[in-house]
Amino acid sequence: MSLSLLSRYAFFAVCVMFTLASLPFLEYDWLWPISIVTGLLSLLGIFDLLQSPHAVRRNYPILGNIRYLVEGIRPEIRQYLLESDSDALPFSRAQRSLVYSRAKNESADKPFGTLIDVYQSGFEFIGHSMRPAPVSDPSGFRVIVGGPQCTKPYSASVFNISAMSFGSLSANAIRALNQGAKLGNFAHDTGEGSISPYHRENGGDLTWELGSGYFGCRTADGRFDPERFATQAQDPQVRMIEIKMSQGAKPGHGGILPKHKVTQEIADTRGVPMGQDCVSPSRHSAFSTPIEMMHFIKQLRELSGGKPVGFKFCLGHPWEFMGIAKAMLETGILPDFIVVDGKEGGTGAAPVEFTDHIGVPMREGLLFVHNTLVGLNLRDKIKLGASGKIVSAFDIASVLAIGADWANSARGFMFAIGCIQSQSCHTNKCPTGVATQDTLRQRALVVPDKAQRVFNFHRSTLKALAEMLAAAGLEHPSQLSAKHLVRRMSATEIKLFSQLHVFLKPGELLGGEVNGEFYSRMWQMARADSFEANAV
Repeated sequence: MSLSLLSRYAFFAVCVMFTLASLPFLEYDWLWPISIVTGLLSLLGIFDLLQSPHAVRRNYPILGNIRYLVEGIRPEIRQYLLESDSDALPFSRAQRSLVYSRAKNESADKPFGTLIDVYQSGFEFIGHSMRPAPVSDPSGFRVIVGGPQCTKPYSASVFNISAMSFGSLSANAIRALNQGAKLGNFAHDTGEGSISPYHRENGGDLTWELGSGYFGCRTADGRFDPERFATQAQDPQVRMIEIKMSQGAKPGHGGILPKHKVTQEIADTRGVPMGQDCVSPSRHSAFSTPIEMMHFIKQLRELSGGKPVGFKFCLGHPWEFMGIAKAMLETGILPDFIVVDGKEGGTGAAPVEFTDHIGVPMREGLLFVHNTLVGLNLRDKIKLGASGKIVSAFDIASVLAIGADWANSARGFMFAIGCIQSQSCHTNKCPTGVATQDTLRQRALVVPDKAQRVFNFHRSTLKALAEMLAAAGLEHPSQLSAKHLVRRMSATEIKLFSQLHVFLKPGELLGGEVNGEFYSRMWQMARADSFEANAV
């Protein structure tokens, strides 16, 4: 027998031999515990030899299980012992610590200088003024959402809770988020899972997200039901309606809430049957062309009683959004707002190929949408939101500077209510009770305490934004522009955002002469009557 074979089976053999040898001497009490342990290990070794799925366990009985044990706790070991403050997986410890500190109303100040390498390519900062402005009251950092066709505009905070559904999140998580939104007077996006009783308990402002499953306003076969929509949309708590075209976590991919997570409450909220996976299709059935989409927006605005109606999407094919823009011009129907989600968004579980390789990052998508609307003289009529990995005041400032009117955050507010980034959202075993329907697990999330943390995080972040603006000589977020932000290009060169990016002039797409071949070509490819592209 080779030495390799002996080493592989040695521990198993010792356990078996000790167990057998101890049988005649079991009258000694001290021997019982050892014999029981070695006996159980022997049974495990026999099972390892007989099982077929795991080759390591067949070759290394008993000891092979250590490999799977260590692999199972690897994420926790890495997060708590090996991860540096700057490792973004997907949020760094420094980012999470910032949210935790602000949510607990603790100081987030850092001593002894920055830990960031300011000479590394990609480093970004805001230039400050020789004459700083007085620090403004963050409660005034709001934007009026509602274009010329809207009769009930909404005054939105520049920082709001992004879309997360009841079903994906627990009842207590929804309660805490909405109560925090009520305390801070900012908006809470329902996600596409519709409006649950837990969204209504505390009366916080809601943005009702309407996905392709039309949850909360669907017919038995899953199509849009105008009467059910009107009943919910006219509720005073619903302040805006958001059509979800796609999301950053999995753009172009439908959603599935597994049947083991579909409780009776979720089924009642969404209007779906029990015992089946809750499927959100990858495309809408209420419209199939950009022109039909504009008429759907008009219908929703009328059914809601004149509230702001817009849509959220992660940019994919540029000509498709320009086709929507052409439909706006052709029909004269305008959305009141557009929320640009980035591929770096990600509360929803998704195939890794979608997470890593599909969709345009938020900043590039936001800039493209902003430029398109400017080039068509529509930008002053349509407000823009941005969502995607936003947790700090600088994150907010960086998107406002390139075209957004407000920012949304999902995972930032999840951290505020206790999320520890265990990345087990899709397993129904969230350790903090945030993303689970397990009633025992979600009891750990104490709603009044976490609601206060949501409020604290929002207030402290906007306070930090006010201080940053004052340092730059500004009094309101609307004054931020691309000239205020700077990026390091190399060890010896920095550039203003206004130098880095192409910015179209008002009406430029209408005039024929476009700054940049890309925008001109996409405009020629776009069609108002189809999401397909013209051949150019």
